Amino acid sequence: MSEHDPSVLVVGGGGIGGIVAASLTELGGPVTCITHREEIARVLRERGARFREAEGERQIRGIQAFARLPEGHGPFSFILLAVQPPQVEEVARSFAPLLQAEGRMVCLQNGLCEQRIAPLVGASRVLGAVVGWGASSPEPGDYERTASGGFTLGYLDGRIDGPLEQLARMLECVGPVEISTNLLGARWSKLAINCAISTLGTLGGERLGVLVRRRRVRRLVLELMTEAVEVARAEGVRLEKVSGTLDLDWMALSPEERGASGSAGLVAKHSMLLAVGARFRRMRSSMLAAIERGRPPAVDFLNGEIVERGARHRIATPINALAQRMVHEIARKERRSSMATIQEFYEATGHLRGKERESLEE
Repeated sequence: MSEHDPSVLVVGGGGIGGIVAASLTELGGPVTCITHREEIARVLRERGARFREAEGERQIRGIQAFARLPEGHGPFSFILLAVQPPQVEEVARSFAPLLQAEGRMVCLQNGLCEQRIAPLVGASRVLGAVVGWGASSPEPGDYERTASGGFTLGYLDGRIDGPLEQLARMLECVGPVEISTNLLGARWSKLAINCAISTLGTLGGERLGVLVRRRRVRRLVLELMTEAVEVARAEGVRLEKVSGTLDLDWMALSPEERGASGSAGLVAKHSMLLAVGARFRRMRSSMLAAIERGRPPAVDFLNGEIVERGARHRIATPINALAQRMVHEIARKERRSSMATIQEFYEATGHLRGKERESLEE
């Protein structure tokens, strides 16, 4: 980037925010990172960000990171929100005054956060960035890419303009970028996946590769996603394929498949989940990481969103409702993240699936 490039504020120094802030800094340009933890800000300023990727390890220095924004910073052309969904509205409200009149606030969260912050900053100034890659931050300033991928960018109204194209060019330094005229479709597809993958990762306490090797876990993934797809259809959303290949409309269970113990269609869907699990095998639930750090889980913005909107359309979503409740129980330390908890979840949903209870053992 040159001196004439837009000023960027990244709010959040976790896995996603830290990698985005460091990558933009590496390009050169006015980039500032705000993180609520002083320790992270200090490490990023003094030592820089340390990346661990499949290609090896590298370090990026010169990151302007703070726990509190110093005077004289802003206004910003882009404010990228890389906080967890439970904090997104408060953060958007706090930083809205620092957004330029023609600036854009960008949601990197899972869920449907664009609709939540649009009333706070104006819908025309809200961009969505659906993140198609995974990251974690095991230690302050240390970042690990757990899955490759890029971004899908767009507005809720589907328009394409200069700021959208400018942001797309900037984020190419992190991963490939696709501009979409159907942001809601991309968001809902990712939401359906996260309602299964992130939530089951929280219940089970394992990385994705370990989870999806178990057939009964894959069945739970399909059940959770199916309820989400049914609600999306009722909302009038046209679902987008994830990464250009994963078709959620096809993945959703038909009424016949819900009652079947096996079929050619089910075999194909289980095979697809095995392929997804192999590709993203190192991914760990960010919701579980939030709980481990004492923060509220984002389950109300994932499974809770499905339950709430399903109720509006009189669509039953009992499996997402049970998953939501059990994640809150883990957050309250009333149960542990373990495969035994996944087993309990599967057994508790047996009557909902109309199938006999089965063991998780292969």
